[in-house]
Amino acid sequence: MRQLNSLRSEVEGWLRLHEQIHESSELLDLAIAEGDEALGAAVAAEVEQLTQDLGRREFRLLLSGPHDRGSAILAIHAGAGGTDASDWAEMLLRMYLRWAESRGFKTDVIDQMGGDEAGIKSVTVTVEGEYAYGYLHAERGVHRLVRLSPFDSAHRRHTSFALVEVWPQIDEDSEIIIRPTDIQIDTFRSSSAGGQHMQKNETAVRITHLPSGIVVSCQNERSQTQNRENAMKVLRARLAVLEEQKRREQLAELKGEHVKAEWGSQIRSYVLHPYQMVKDHRTGYETGNTSAVLDGRLDEFMEAFLRSTVGQPA
Repeated sequence: MRQLNSLRSEVEGWLRLHEQIHESSELLDLAIAEGDEALGAAVAAEVEQLTQDLGRREFRLLLSGPHDRGSAILAIHAGAGGTDASDWAEMLLRMYLRWAESRGFKTDVIDQMGGDEAGIKSVTVTVEGEYAYGYLHAERGVHRLVRLSPFDSAHRRHTSFALVEVWPQIDEDSEIIIRPTDIQIDTFRSSSAGGQHMQKNETAVRITHLPSGIVVSCQNERSQTQNRENAMKVLRARLAVLEEQKRREQLAELKGEHVKAEWGSQIRSYVLHPYQMVKDHRTGYETGNTSAVLDGRLDEFMEAFLRSTVGQPA
Protein backbone atom coordinates (compact mmCIF):
# COMPACT_ATOMS: atom_id res chain seq x y z
CA MET A 1 0.00 0.00 0.00
CA ARG A 2 2.89 2.38 0.72
CA GLN A 3 4.34 1.67 -2.71
CA LEU A 4 0.95 2.12 -4.35
CA ASN A 5 0.36 5.46 -2.59
CA SER A 6 3.84 6.65 -3.54
CA LEU A 7 3.33 5.77 -7.21
CA ARG A 8 -0.15 7.32 -7.23
CA SER A 9 1.28 10.55 -5.83
CA GLU A 10 4.01 10.55 -8.51
CA VAL A 11 1.52 10.02 -11.36
CA GLU A 12 -0.86 12.67 -10.01
CA GLY A 13 2.04 15.15 -9.88
CA TRP A 14 2.84 14.59 -13.57
CA LEU A 15 -0.85 14.91 -14.50
CA ARG A 16 -1.12 18.21 -12.59
CA LEU A 17 1.99 19.50 -14.36
CA HIS A 18 0.52 18.52 -17.74
CA GLU A 19 -2.71 20.33 -16.92
CA GLN A 20 -0.87 23.46 -15.76
CA ILE A 21 1.20 23.53 -18.94
CA HIS A 22 -1.98 23.25 -21.04
CA GLU A 23 -3.63 26.09 -19.11
CA SER A 24 -0.54 28.30 -19.46
CA SER A 25 -0.48 27.63 -23.20
CA GLU A 26 -4.09 28.77 -23.52
CA LEU A 27 -3.39 31.90 -21.46
CA LEU A 28 -0.39 32.70 -23.63
CA ASP A 29 -2.51 32.43 -26.80
CA LEU A 30 -5.05 34.75 -25.19
CA ALA A 31 -2.38 37.28 -24.17
CA ILE A 32 -0.95 37.32 -27.70
CA ALA A 33 -4.40 37.65 -29.31
CA GLU A 34 -5.41 40.56 -27.09
CA GLY A 35 -1.96 42.16 -26.79
CA ASP A 36 -2.22 41.99 -22.99
CA GLU A 37 1.35 42.61 -21.70
CA ALA A 38 0.38 42.20 -18.04
CA LEU A 39 -1.13 38.78 -18.72
CA GLY A 40 1.89 37.88 -20.84
CA ALA A 41 4.24 38.76 -17.96
CA ALA A 42 2.17 36.65 -15.56
CA VAL A 43 2.29 33.69 -17.94
CA ALA A 44 6.07 34.10 -18.32
CA ALA A 45 6.51 33.91 -14.54
CA GLU A 46 4.29 30.83 -14.38
CA VAL A 47 6.25 29.17 -17.20
CA GLU A 48 9.48 29.73 -15.24
CA GLN A 49 8.03 27.89 -12.25
CA LEU A 50 6.70 25.09 -14.45
CA THR A 51 10.13 24.74 -16.09
CA GLN A 52 11.78 24.34 -12.66
CA ASP A 53 9.16 21.78 -11.62
CA LEU A 54 9.69 19.85 -14.86
CA GLY A 55 13.48 19.87 -14.32
CA ARG A 56 13.08 18.43 -10.80
CA ARG A 57 10.70 15.74 -12.00
CA GLU A 58 12.91 14.80 -14.96
CA PHE A 59 15.91 14.48 -12.66
CA ARG A 60 13.99 12.22 -10.30
CA LEU A 61 13.49 9.84 -13.22
CA LEU A 62 17.21 9.09 -12.83
CA LEU A 63 16.50 7.80 -9.32
CA SER A 64 14.90 4.57 -10.47
CA GLY A 65 16.82 2.03 -8.40
CA PRO A 66 14.91 -0.41 -6.17
CA HIS A 67 15.69 1.62 -3.03
CA ASP A 68 16.23 5.13 -4.43
CA ARG A 69 12.85 6.45 -3.36
CA GLY A 70 13.28 5.38 0.26
CA SER A 71 15.11 6.45 3.40
CA ALA A 72 18.80 5.87 4.10
CA ILE A 73 21.33 5.00 6.78
CA LEU A 74 24.51 7.08 6.71
CA ALA A 75 27.77 6.09 8.44
CA ILE A 76 30.95 8.17 8.72
CA HIS A 77 34.32 6.75 9.88
CA ALA A 78 37.47 8.75 10.61
CA GLY A 79 40.41 7.49 8.56
CA ALA A 80 44.09 8.37 8.36
CA GLY A 81 45.02 11.67 9.95
CA GLY A 82 44.75 11.21 13.72
CA THR A 83 42.88 13.93 15.60
CA ASP A 84 42.41 15.90 12.38
CA ALA A 85 40.61 12.93 10.84
CA SER A 86 38.26 12.68 13.83
CA ASP A 87 37.53 16.37 13.55
CA TRP A 88 36.97 15.96 9.79
CA ALA A 89 34.47 13.17 10.44
CA GLU A 90 32.54 15.50 12.74
CA MET A 91 32.62 18.26 10.09
CA LEU A 92 31.16 15.80 7.57
CA LEU A 93 28.42 14.84 10.05
CA ARG A 94 27.46 18.50 10.42
CA MET A 95 27.50 18.92 6.63
CA TYR A 96 25.13 16.01 6.01
CA LEU A 97 22.80 16.97 8.87
CA ARG A 98 22.50 20.46 7.38
CA TRP A 99 21.88 19.02 3.93
CA ALA A 100 19.14 16.77 5.30
CA GLU A 101 17.58 19.66 7.21
CA SER A 102 17.47 21.79 4.04
CA ARG A 103 15.47 19.03 2.34
CA GLY A 104 13.10 18.51 5.24
CA PHE A 105 14.44 15.04 6.04
CA LYS A 106 14.29 13.64 9.56
CA THR A 107 17.62 12.54 11.02
CA ASP A 108 18.51 10.51 14.11
CA VAL A 109 22.01 9.70 15.37
CA ILE A 110 21.70 6.08 16.49
CA ASP A 111 25.35 5.31 17.25
CA GLN A 112 28.38 7.52 17.85
CA MET A 113 31.92 7.02 19.13
CA GLY A 114 33.86 10.11 20.13
CA GLY A 115 37.46 10.81 19.19
CA ASP A 116 40.30 10.57 21.71
CA GLU A 117 40.94 14.33 21.75
CA ALA A 118 38.30 15.88 19.49
CA GLY A 119 35.69 15.01 16.90
CA ILE A 120 34.30 11.52 16.35
CA LYS A 121 35.76 8.16 15.35
CA SER A 122 32.49 6.95 13.84
CA VAL A 123 28.80 7.82 13.68
CA THR A 124 25.67 6.21 12.24
CA VAL A 125 22.63 8.29 11.30
CA THR A 126 19.20 7.39 9.94
CA VAL A 127 17.93 9.82 7.29
CA GLU A 128 14.20 9.50 6.64
CA GLY A 129 12.51 11.11 3.68
CA GLU A 130 11.50 10.52 0.07
CA TYR A 131 14.52 9.90 -2.20
CA ALA A 132 16.97 10.19 0.73
CA TYR A 133 18.85 7.08 -0.39
CA GLY A 134 18.64 8.04 -4.05
CA TYR A 135 20.58 11.21 -3.37
CA LEU A 136 22.86 10.08 -0.53
CA HIS A 137 24.26 6.99 -2.25
CA ALA A 138 26.19 9.46 -4.43
CA GLU A 139 28.27 10.25 -1.33
CA ARG A 140 29.71 6.77 -0.75
CA GLY A 141 33.48 6.77 -0.70
CA VAL A 142 36.56 8.38 0.81
CA HIS A 143 36.44 12.14 1.43
CA ARG A 144 39.76 14.02 1.69
CA LEU A 145 40.39 17.28 3.56
CA VAL A 146 43.44 19.54 3.15
CA ARG A 147 43.79 22.44 5.60
CA LEU A 148 45.97 24.15 8.19
CA SER A 149 45.53 21.93 11.23
CA PRO A 150 44.02 23.59 14.32
CA PHE A 151 45.57 20.76 16.35
CA ASP A 152 49.15 21.35 15.19
CA SER A 153 51.08 23.85 17.34
CA ALA A 154 53.16 24.74 14.28
CA HIS A 155 49.94 25.30 12.30
CA ARG A 156 51.13 23.16 9.39
CA ARG A 157 49.03 21.88 6.53
CA HIS A 158 47.53 18.44 7.15
CA THR A 159 45.61 15.95 4.99
CA SER A 160 42.82 13.95 6.59
CA PHE A 161 40.53 11.20 5.32
CA ALA A 162 37.08 9.91 6.26
CA LEU A 163 34.96 7.10 4.84
CA VAL A 164 31.26 7.64 4.12
CA GLU A 165 28.99 4.61 3.79
CA VAL A 166 25.32 4.72 2.78
CA TRP A 167 22.75 1.92 2.92
CA PRO A 168 19.02 1.87 2.14
CA GLN A 169 16.60 1.39 5.00
CA ILE A 170 15.00 -2.02 4.53
CA ASP A 171 11.52 -2.90 5.80
CA GLU A 172 11.18 -5.81 8.21
CA ASP A 173 8.91 -7.59 5.74
CA SER A 174 11.54 -7.43 2.99
CA GLU A 175 13.23 -10.41 1.33
CA ILE A 176 16.19 -10.07 3.70
CA ILE A 177 15.81 -12.95 6.15
CA ILE A 178 17.80 -12.92 9.39
CA ARG A 179 17.48 -16.16 11.33
CA PRO A 180 17.92 -16.01 15.13
CA THR A 181 20.61 -18.70 14.86
CA ASP A 182 22.60 -16.48 12.48
CA ILE A 183 23.16 -13.65 14.94
CA GLN A 184 25.03 -13.19 18.19
CA ILE A 185 23.78 -10.37 20.42
CA ASP A 186 26.01 -8.80 23.08
CA THR A 187 25.12 -5.99 25.46
CA PHE A 188 27.40 -3.48 27.16
CA ARG A 189 27.26 -0.14 28.92
CA SER A 190 26.89 2.85 26.67
CA SER A 191 29.94 5.09 26.20
CA SER A 192 28.01 7.91 24.51
CA ALA A 193 26.80 11.10 26.17
CA GLY A 194 24.90 10.08 29.27
CA GLY A 195 26.74 6.81 29.01
CA GLN A 196 29.08 4.93 31.30
CA HIS A 197 29.39 7.64 33.93
CA MET A 198 25.58 7.68 34.27
CA GLN A 199 24.37 4.43 32.73
CA LYS A 200 24.25 1.58 35.24
CA ASN A 201 22.58 -0.94 32.92
CA GLU A 202 23.90 -2.57 29.78
CA THR A 203 21.67 -0.77 27.27
CA ALA A 204 24.10 -0.70 24.32
CA VAL A 205 23.76 -3.55 21.82
CA ARG A 206 26.24 -5.21 19.47
CA ILE A 207 24.94 -7.69 16.88
CA THR A 208 27.24 -10.00 14.94
CA HIS A 209 25.86 -11.65 11.80
CA LEU A 210 27.75 -14.93 11.86
CA PRO A 211 27.45 -15.98 8.17
CA SER A 212 28.75 -12.65 6.82
CA GLY A 213 30.86 -11.45 9.75
CA ILE A 214 29.07 -8.07 9.73
CA VAL A 215 29.10 -6.37 13.14
CA VAL A 216 26.80 -3.46 14.03
CA SER A 217 26.33 -1.64 17.31
CA CYS A 218 23.92 0.98 18.63
CA GLN A 219 24.16 2.78 21.95
CA ASN A 220 22.60 6.24 21.72
CA GLU A 221 19.16 5.22 23.04
CA ARG A 222 18.63 4.69 26.76
CA SER A 223 16.57 1.56 26.10
CA GLN A 224 18.21 -1.74 25.18
CA THR A 225 15.11 -2.60 23.12
CA GLN A 226 15.41 0.59 21.05
CA ASN A 227 19.13 0.05 20.52
CA ARG A 228 18.46 -3.53 19.42
CA GLU A 229 15.79 -2.38 16.94
CA ASN A 230 18.15 0.23 15.50
CA ALA A 231 20.99 -2.29 15.25
CA MET A 232 18.73 -4.74 13.40
CA LYS A 233 17.71 -1.92 11.04
CA VAL A 234 21.36 -1.24 10.20
CA LEU A 235 22.09 -4.96 9.82
CA ARG A 236 19.21 -5.44 7.36
CA ALA A 237 20.46 -2.46 5.35
CA ARG A 238 24.04 -3.76 5.20
CA LEU A 239 22.90 -7.25 4.21
CA ALA A 240 20.76 -5.81 1.42
CA VAL A 241 23.75 -3.93 0.01
CA LEU A 242 25.91 -7.05 0.38
CA GLU A 243 23.41 -9.10 -1.62
CA GLU A 244 23.26 -6.43 -4.32
CA GLN A 245 27.06 -6.29 -4.46
CA LYS A 246 27.26 -10.08 -4.87
CA ARG A 247 24.71 -9.94 -7.67
CA ARG A 248 26.66 -7.24 -9.48
CA GLU A 249 29.95 -9.11 -9.09
CA GLN A 250 28.38 -12.26 -10.54
CA LEU A 251 27.02 -10.24 -13.45
CA ALA A 252 30.40 -8.59 -13.99
CA GLU A 253 32.09 -12.01 -13.96
CA LEU A 254 29.74 -13.19 -16.67
CA LYS A 255 30.57 -10.06 -18.68
CA GLY A 256 34.29 -10.46 -18.02
CA GLU A 257 34.51 -7.17 -16.12
CA HIS A 258 36.35 -6.31 -12.93
CA VAL A 259 34.33 -4.67 -10.17
CA LYS A 260 36.17 -2.37 -7.77
CA ALA A 261 34.78 -1.64 -4.30
CA GLU A 262 33.18 1.81 -4.56
CA TRP A 263 34.07 2.97 -1.07
CA GLY A 264 37.69 1.99 -1.38
CA SER A 265 38.63 4.97 -3.55
CA GLN A 266 38.83 8.71 -2.98
CA ILE A 267 35.81 10.43 -4.48
CA ARG A 268 36.11 14.07 -3.38
CA SER A 269 38.69 16.55 -2.09
CA TYR A 270 37.96 19.55 0.12
CA VAL A 271 40.90 21.97 0.00
CA LEU A 272 40.87 24.87 2.48
CA HIS A 273 44.57 25.79 2.12
CA PRO A 274 46.50 27.11 0.19
CA TYR A 275 43.37 27.79 -1.92
CA GLN A 276 39.64 27.14 -1.53
CA MET A 277 38.11 24.37 -3.63
CA VAL A 278 35.89 21.30 -3.40
CA LYS A 279 36.28 18.90 -6.33
CA ASP A 280 34.58 15.60 -7.11
CA HIS A 281 37.12 13.34 -8.81
CA ARG A 282 34.47 11.13 -10.42
CA THR A 283 32.71 13.88 -12.38
CA GLY A 284 35.19 16.78 -12.36
CA TYR A 285 32.54 19.06 -10.83
CA GLU A 286 34.11 21.67 -8.54
CA THR A 287 33.37 24.89 -6.70
CA GLY A 288 35.38 27.50 -4.82
CA ASN A 289 32.58 28.13 -2.31
CA THR A 290 33.84 25.68 0.31
CA SER A 291 31.83 27.29 3.14
CA ALA A 292 28.55 26.66 1.34
CA VAL A 293 29.45 23.01 0.70
CA LEU A 294 30.43 22.41 4.33
CA ASP A 295 27.12 24.04 5.30
CA GLY A 296 25.26 21.37 3.33
CA ARG A 297 25.07 22.65 -0.24
CA LEU A 298 25.63 19.26 -1.87
CA ASP A 299 22.87 18.98 -4.46
CA GLU A 300 25.08 20.07 -7.38
CA PHE A 301 27.67 17.40 -6.52
CA MET A 302 25.04 14.70 -6.06
CA GLU A 303 23.21 15.56 -9.27
CA ALA A 304 26.43 15.71 -11.32
CA PHE A 305 27.35 12.23 -10.11
CA LEU A 306 23.87 10.77 -10.62
CA ARG A 307 23.66 12.17 -14.15
CA SER A 308 27.05 10.64 -14.93
CA THR A 309 25.86 7.18 -13.86
CA VAL A 310 22.67 7.02 -15.93
CA GLY A 311 22.14 3.40 -16.93
CA GLN A 312 24.58 2.07 -14.33
CA PRO A 313 23.45 0.16 -11.20
CA ALA A 314 23.40 2.22 -7.99
